[in-house]
Amino acid sequence: MRKLSAGFFLLLLFSTAKAQWAQISSQAEASPAKGIEHRYVVMEDAATGDRASLELAIFSMKSCRLTVVDRANEPRADLEDVMSGGNFLAGVNGGYFDPEYRPIGLLVVDGKVVTPLQKARLLTGVLSSVAKKVQISRVSEFSMNQKPDAAVECGPMIVDAGKSVHGLESTKTAQRTFAAVATGDKAAIGFCSDVTLADLSNVLAAVAIPGFKIQRAINLDGGSSSAFWFKRANGGAFSIGEQKPVRDFVAIVPR
Repeated sequence: MRKLSAGFFLLLLFSTAKAQWAQISSQAEASPAKGIEHRYVVMEDAATGDRASLELAIFSMKSCRLTVVDRANEPRADLEDVMSGGNFLAGVNGGYFDPEYRPIGLLVVDGKVVTPLQKARLLTGVLSSVAKKVQISRVSEFSMNQKPDAAVECGPMIVDAGKSVHGLESTKTAQRTFAAVATGDKAAIGFCSDVTLADLSNVLAAVAIPGFKIQRAINLDGGSSSAFWFKRANGGAFSIGEQKPVRDFVAIVPR
């Protein structure tokens, strides 16, 4: 029994240590518009020395709004081309889609439902713009009676009530994109270097930016679809391109 207890204790310590992500650096970059900034954040796992980098477009819901861009009837284009051609401040790829580029799950664009809510293993939440707010809701919490201007069904939830979510996949690494709502009137869309979903959850729960404590975050379509774009104050752009074209994008525009 002593050997079993000691082994269990060591396993417990190891599991706890693996979650010790901490922020080691952060750099901010301004936008040409008020109420939004680009943050580059480096996180480190104290137990393993592994590092993850985040690109965050952090914005005030009072100054900016979230919108969904759907490329249903247009030629495939990458995020950079789409964002550069409009009045956008930042953007990432959107939700899941099938091989025919049909969206999987709820998609609302300019208040119109493109596809309805769908039950699926990964589709556990909804990112939406409702009444001048950005919301991240579990599917069971969401209602179309809220009349969202924009919405995309996605998942899984990766931060809830300010804490990491247990039980997420912990072996497959990939680039990830996500959306988050934080304290006050703050929200963000973002990109993370290769991590597992479990690590992304721990990373985002540990981000330490003054005035920005993530309360909820949800995963978007990652892997080869992952992309991030931010309009710089000098009129140029910071861009991380996707490896394959996607159906829709989540973007930030000025109010």
